[in-house]
Amino acid sequence: MEDNTTTHFGYQQVPTKDKAKHVAEVFHSVANRYDLMNDLMSMGIHRLWKRFTLHNSNVRRGAQVLDIAGGTGDLTARFSDLVGPSGKVVLADINASMLNVGRDRLTDLGKSGNIDYVQANAEALPFPDNSFDCVTIAFGLRNVTDKDKALRSMLRVLKPGGRLLILEFSQPASWLTPVYDTYSFKVLPVLGKLFTNDADSYRYLAESIRMHPDQSTLKTMMQEAGFERVDYFNMSAGIVALHSGYKF
Repeated sequence: MEDNTTTHFGYQQVPTKDKAKHVAEVFHSVANRYDLMNDLMSMGIHRLWKRFTLHNSNVRRGAQVLDIAGGTGDLTARFSDLVGPSGKVVLADINASMLNVGRDRLTDLGKSGNIDYVQANAEALPFPDNSFDCVTIAFGLRNVTDKDKALRSMLRVLKPGGRLLILEFSQPASWLTPVYDTYSFKVLPVLGKLFTNDADSYRYLAESIRMHPDQSTLKTMMQEAGFERVDYFNMSAGIVALHSGYKF
């Protein structure tokens, strides 16, 4: 049966079957300047958000970690140090351009010994059940077409007692919203045009954040997918939130 459903791509409606292709085009366009743009957009604060995520992961030596939508490998590099030679980190990304940039960067850093690279869709992770002690997805869930399906897939590959961490843009405090909206829709596209010659991709970024579930909605989605002890922590007045849930 032909799939005639639609879903959002930023503020546009596109055929559900085509969303992944549109998202891929965005990240093919910005892959080589992705780290630079992250620093410019967040004024470097994204590094603190990721550091907080790592601190809360409680990952130890010998652990098996899956970094979904791992992109250029910021979290993977740190997890590689935490798990040591007896552990393993899998950097997974649906986008080949981002995966290649991440592989090259981590190889240059000399961190390829305990890292695997897998091109994978979060909705259908190609790993056996109960494979990982920790699964992370940082700034990637909002780009996934079927988030509920992806959450169930993440639960499946976690070991019992394992933990999912979702770092994602979220709903900021009301007092911050006017300034945040002005920055997102006026400044970000200009930065994108200046540094990547691509304003549209950064306009999509701003729109995709607004279409992503807010903190309490995502918490409920995780609980409905089967995660337990689900909670979240707001950072930067709710611009970003870290959600956490366990598999028991």
